[in-house]
Amino acid sequence: MAERLRRIVPPLILMALVIAAWWGIVVESESAIFPTPWQVVTGAAELAEDGTLWEHIGASLFRVGVGFGLALLLAVPLGLWMGWVASAYRTLNPIFQMLRPISPIAWIPISILWFGVGDLSPIFLIFISSVFPMIVQTTAGVHTIERRYLRAAANFGVSRAVLFRQVVIPAVLPEMIVGMRIGIGVAWLVVVAAEMIALRSGLGYMIMDSRNAGNRYDLVIAGMIIIGAIGLLLDTSTRLLERLKTVRWRYVR
Repeated sequence: MAERLRRIVPPLILMALVIAAWWGIVVESESAIFPTPWQVVTGAAELAEDGTLWEHIGASLFRVGVGFGLALLLAVPLGLWMGWVASAYRTLNPIFQMLRPISPIAWIPISILWFGVGDLSPIFLIFISSVFPMIVQTTAGVHTIERRYLRAAANFGVSRAVLFRQVVIPAVLPEMIVGMRIGIGVAWLVVVAAEMIALRSGLGYMIMDSRNAGNRYDLVIAGMIIIGAIGLLLDTSTRLLERLKTVRWRYVR
C-alpha cells in the first residue's frame, strides 16, 4: 500500500499544482477568452450530457483500433520474416527506412485523394504511421537474439517450428511491445490531426469546430486534456502486456 501511494501521490500533487497555477494565472490576467479549469469541466460536462463527447471519443477510438489492428497484423509477421531471413531484410529494409521518416501528416493529401474524406483516410494514415515502428522493433528483436541459443537448439535437433515458437517468439515479444507502444502513440496523434482536416467527427474535429463555432476555448482545452488522458490510458494498457509470463523475464530487476 505504501509503495502504491509513493507512486501515485507525487503525480497527483504535481497535477494539482499545475491546475492551481493555471487557475491563478487566468484569474490574475482577467482573460476574457482563456478558460479556467472549472469552465473546462463544465464545458466537457455539457457535451457529455448530450452525448456528443462520447460520439467523438468513439469515432476516434474506432479509427485508431482499425488502423492499428491492421498495422499489427502486417508488422509482426513481416518483422519476424525480415529478422529471420537475411535476404528479406536486405531487400525490404531500405524501402522501409526511406518511408519511415516521412511525416504521417504529409500523407494526408494522398489519403484524401485515394480514399476521400470518410473513415478510410484516417485509418490509412494510422496504418502507415504505426506499421513501421512495429516492423523495425520486431526485426530488431529477432536480430538481438543470442545465436548460441539458436545453435544449442539446433544441436538438440529442435525443429524450426518449435524453435520459432519456444525461443524466437518469447525473445522478440519485449521488442514487439515497445514497437506497439510507439505505434499506438503515433496512431493516436495522427488520428487527431487527420480529424482536424478532413472529417466531421472525432476529438480532432471537436477541437476545430469548437474554435470556429464561437471561440469555445473551454471545449478546445477539454478536448486536448481528453486526448492526453486517453493517450495515457492506451499506453498504460499496452504496458500491461509486459506482465505476461512469456515476457516477464525481460523486466525482472
